[in-house]
Amino acid sequence: MSKITINIDGKEVETQEGEFILNAARANDIFIPAICYLTRCSPTLACRICLVEADGKQVYACNAKSKDGMNITTTTENIAKERRAIMEVYDVNHPLQCGVCDQSGECELQNYTLEMGVDAQHYTVKDVDRSSHDWGHIHYDPGLCIVCERCVTVCKDMIGDNSLKTIPRGADALDAEFKDTMPKDAYAMWNKLNKSVIGLTNGTDVLDCTSCGECASVCPVGALVDTHFMYKSNAWELSQVPATCGHCSAGCQISYDVKHTSIADDSDKIYRVMNEWNYVSLCGAGRYGFDYENRVAFKDEAAFASAIEAFKKADTIAFTSTITNEEAYVLQTLKEKHGYRLVNNEAKSFQTFLKDYSEISGTMLYSNDLKSTHNSNFVISVGAALKSDNPNARYALNNSMTVNKGAGLYFHPLQDPIIEGLGKSIMTVKHAPLQEEAVLYLILDLFADKEKLPKKVVEYLATFHSEKTVTVEETIKEEIVEIVKETKVNEETGEEEEVEVEKKKMVPKKVSKEVVVDDNALLTILGADDSFMDELDKNLKKKDTFAMIVGPDLYNHPNSKNLARLVGLVEKCSDFELTMIPALTNSLGVALICELDDECGSYTVGYNVSGDFTLSALGNGDLDMPAMNQQEGTLTSINKRVNPTNAALPYNGYELNDIANELGMKAQNIIDYTASLPTSVGFKAEAFDNLPNHYENDGTEVRGYLLENVKIKRSTNQNVEPFGEDKLEGTLIYLANPVRQFTDFTNKTTNLDEVAGLYMSEEFLSNSELNEGDSVRVKNGNGEIIVNIVSDNKIAGDIAVLPTFDSKINSEALFSGYRFATASIEKV
Repeated sequence: MSKITINIDGKEVETQEGEFILNAARANDIFIPAICYLTRCSPTLACRICLVEADGKQVYACNAKSKDGMNITTTTENIAKERRAIMEVYDVNHPLQCGVCDQSGECELQNYTLEMGVDAQHYTVKDVDRSSHDWGHIHYDPGLCIVCERCVTVCKDMIGDNSLKTIPRGADALDAEFKDTMPKDAYAMWNKLNKSVIGLTNGTDVLDCTSCGECASVCPVGALVDTHFMYKSNAWELSQVPATCGHCSAGCQISYDVKHTSIADDSDKIYRVMNEWNYVSLCGAGRYGFDYENRVAFKDEAAFASAIEAFKKADTIAFTSTITNEEAYVLQTLKEKHGYRLVNNEAKSFQTFLKDYSEISGTMLYSNDLKSTHNSNFVISVGAALKSDNPNARYALNNSMTVNKGAGLYFHPLQDPIIEGLGKSIMTVKHAPLQEEAVLYLILDLFADKEKLPKKVVEYLATFHSEKTVTVEETIKEEIVEIVKETKVNEETGEEEEVEVEKKKMVPKKVSKEVVVDDNALLTILGADDSFMDELDKNLKKKDTFAMIVGPDLYNHPNSKNLARLVGLVEKCSDFELTMIPALTNSLGVALICELDDECGSYTVGYNVSGDFTLSALGNGDLDMPAMNQQEGTLTSINKRVNPTNAALPYNGYELNDIANELGMKAQNIIDYTASLPTSVGFKAEAFDNLPNHYENDGTEVRGYLLENVKIKRSTNQNVEPFGEDKLEGTLIYLANPVRQFTDFTNKTTNLDEVAGLYMSEEFLSNSELNEGDSVRVKNGNGEIIVNIVSDNKIAGDIAVLPTFDSKINSEALFSGYRFATASIEKV
């Protein structure tokens, strides 16, 4: 789109051609009232208070698009009259319970009622029953609802659950005289409001979704509220602590809302998590999984002394990636000073994958981010269980399809009803495990510029093509002659008579014929059906921005090096911009900062993992450590952004920095190392206190800084290897988490109540002799575990899923790196 200039209230502003007037105004700090509209979502025209005058014509700013030279007036006498009438209507029968309403103090209905100067009420209508509904993690009060439809819109356009809709309210019709006596937009809005209320798309009173809570977040009134927050606090009592979510690699911007615990206990407590919902959407873990802090009353000097002795004796530090960049820097510095091995298997595999990818791409990091994925109109996902590996990647895919009218390809062995439910334009291919190389070769075959590909790769792709003759049915137009009788006047006698007349017409006719077509064996290998190419061609029409997401299935794959090089070729030789999903919170930061080793030595200190001596933020080790919500520091996100996070809660024990100082490092606070993060891999010498953490009105992310994508010398050998025919025979299990769970930290929280076990689809259970709750032994050549079966309607097919969020299960003992394995499952 090209840049244009428009005039709003006498101010010349630059915007994109076709941008909604409301967005153009917001980006330039010009106020236009709006209740129903959400940035990044499609307009609903539910509230109508965004009325403006554009080139002399009244339009809705949320839906009217900018044109070059357009002249816009945000307020006229008629518009002011309409807006006031609309706000009066919103206040009709609205309960006067502001003193106890959970939204009071940050309620948009309150704000706009005052903004529009509503001090009298001219409209009345009979009220209806407005009984509230308990929808599990969400409470809905129809009495407070103004049916702005923001909840419906965000669920459809951003999250992709499509769980909410408007349903009939059952109210009496408005008095007919209102139509003639009140402003037309106010009447139209009131008529809709009077008829509608929010309900569930499944037709029940049980909300079945991925439980992200985004609907409550965007609610402008107190109609939708997180159940755990109801009647817990007034908004003005809470202090907002800006932070970065510590649960997955999305690095979402959040604020912890904090105040004292009770009258008897003045210690700080987190009451809820908030987000800038116009610019970032949270998953349920980010919103509800906040109380995982490690409460420590004092510094345990004896345990600290034991820790120092353990470090002096140790040759290995094993750790997870749920740490800050500064902690990773400390661990790397200790390695350099004392020769420790640093062991972090998931970060090591990601680090190796990035290195192998760089040999082809010539850059240390991938080119794309999730915001660009949001803005694309064709997205491919390979090697990721999107809804749980990184929910914001799933949101990006959904937003691309709903708002950008895009399409997508989702390749994965595990059948996913959530992804399949995103819409008709998502094509899912359920391929066998170990066939990820075939997927990437297919993408190269379909989308790469063959002139850019290495000759050997082009020749290899050609081996999968052959010709075959198929019988197709098509409709043709055939001319037929039809004899009909018509009444005509005889010229000689002047009398009417019936005569037979021949008439020709074209009629459709179905014919079969044999045609020679291309037969692509890659499609057969991957199990794609015969309609794949026709459907793909249809979905690719008018698509011009392409994004690809790859995930953790590839990093630990037996042929991960070849996969990394194939991914590099896709990015280099096609129009696809690439995003990689780091497996855990700060896997990317750890992979860039630390020189990681493959195996532990003879004595290991574990940081949030078990070791001969264990440092634990979970409170279950030999020396306590602070959890992420008790720390200052930075985290490196999937978007290659170094984001700051702040401590929401105090911590009274020892920290890693205290140990580092005892071992020869010197820093008052661990954030003193923020400016020392290695610039050679893209970090900047920026002090922690200088890092911002907010969004501008136009959606610009002003958080921390972007990593520099360092150039790497390409390998002279740009070829990749053919893929083999390895297969996993037997009952398949997959190492992945359910929605809203990531680690032992999310498992510790009180509002996330998923039960750990062997997750099976309803289909899997119906085809077996097993039932939910059964205790089973899962066994293979790597080991065995005993777990209970959990029925999961968020997966389908015949692959069972073992989670990692509860380390007591020790699921990873059954896997050799790759996320798929086979095992026997026997009832105990």
